Amino acid sequence: MFEVNENNIPLVPIQEDFLSKKNIELYLLREDLNHPEISGNKWRKLKYNLKEAKKEGHTQLLTFGGAFSNHIAATAAAGREFGFETIGIIRGEETLPLNATLALARENGMTFKYVSREQYREENKYDKTFIKSLEQEYGKFYIIQEGGSNALAVKGCTEIVHNINVGYDVICTACGTGGTVAGVIASVDRDKQVLGFPALKGGAFLKDDIEQLLTAYTNDLNSEVENENWHLITDYHFGGFAKVKPELVSFIKRFKKEHHILLDFIYTGKMLFGLYDMIKNSNQFDDKRIIVVHTGGIQGNKGFEERLKITI
Repeated sequence: MFEVNENNIPLVPIQEDFLSKKNIELYLLREDLNHPEISGNKWRKLKYNLKEAKKEGHTQLLTFGGAFSNHIAATAAAGREFGFETIGIIRGEETLPLNATLALARENGMTFKYVSREQYREENKYDKTFIKSLEQEYGKFYIIQEGGSNALAVKGCTEIVHNINVGYDVICTACGTGGTVAGVIASVDRDKQVLGFPALKGGAFLKDDIEQLLTAYTNDLNSEVENENWHLITDYHFGGFAKVKPELVSFIKRFKKEHHILLDFIYTGKMLFGLYDMIKNSNQFDDKRIIVVHTGGIQGNKGFEERLKITI
């Protein structure tokens, strides 16, 4: 069993010549170090959902994800660590041998149910009839939505900023389902700018999802959100979710060699690549102090190594 480290998360200064020339201070918040398997924002999203599941008397967690999902791997690890059985509804057909993500989830005790891509669509997988059939098959369970994003996840992600002990102007995080950036928006002062970098192609749709999460957070948890100074940067998806290009691979390799920090291909790697590109090609960040959140997900790199023969 591992201990979750919520506090004393390192805030690492990143030194680059092009940053110094623009008088920019850049810090990487190492949320990826909070747990070896329930890494980064996944722990933040799961924390209060696990507490609610315990409070309601559940012994099983059920969630959804693709075959390489960080969320699936993290939920399985959380179930093992905190005493829940876990069920993963996996998009697509079973492929053997299992990839590294699903092998890790199974090692941590997760039961899989594979469903077609048609069944997995948003309007189908949360359909009451489908959920009822799952209850008949598995018994009572606590549902955690795909990616883990709900009002309780937003609450957990508000705690990310607790480990920032310097003043700053801008804070950046990658986006998948929107829960992490919603938590950051809900937690920072209105004079801070929040930038979210969607990992999905056409990520502008995520704006509505984030606003819905913020509304749920304020209504369900009787909280307030004052910061409206947030924007989505949709130009750095590299072709879509889980898509990579040679320049991204080169960037991640260089970053690891020079800073001794491993980035993931889906989220933080793309975000940091995008931020570097924006800094180099504009003056909007000159003379500012920027915080970048490393949201973890390193386990997902093994999938790229398996499928694309990429090594870092």
